[in-house]
Amino acid sequence: MTTVRQPVGQVAAGAGGGGGVLKHSGGPWLRAADGADGMYTHLGPVKAELETAHEGLLAANCGLTAPAELAAVRDSWTRRFEAARTECQELAGKLRAVARTQGETEEAVKSAFARMSVADGAGRTERAERGVAR
Repeated sequence: MTTVRQPVGQVAAGAGGGGGVLKHSGGPWLRAADGADGMYTHLGPVKAELETAHEGLLAANCGLTAPAELAAVRDSWTRRFEAARTECQELAGKLRAVARTQGETEEAVKSAFARMSVADGAGRTERAERGVAR
């Protein structure tokens, strides 16, 4: 996809405004939000898997001097994974909010240009009837 960039003034001046190439797409924001949701889901079973793996280590006593050390390591990783899940969940919501806000802003700008175009068109007709050049 090729995007042509123009100053806003040129877009508004051409073709009555509002029909230029400046357009928001929520797609990238929503895809990123879906990715964050996917990470949240992917990290969901990690806590149970980590607990199962640590139970096996306790039974094998893999060089750790005390079960308390193993529990501290497991707890540390559990907190990290839970923090990552929380961050992913919050990030997904924020990314969706950006897409929504940008879409609303685009509609407001489009509407403002349309009102300007209608007002400018009416003014031009009125001036032409009076023989006044702009």
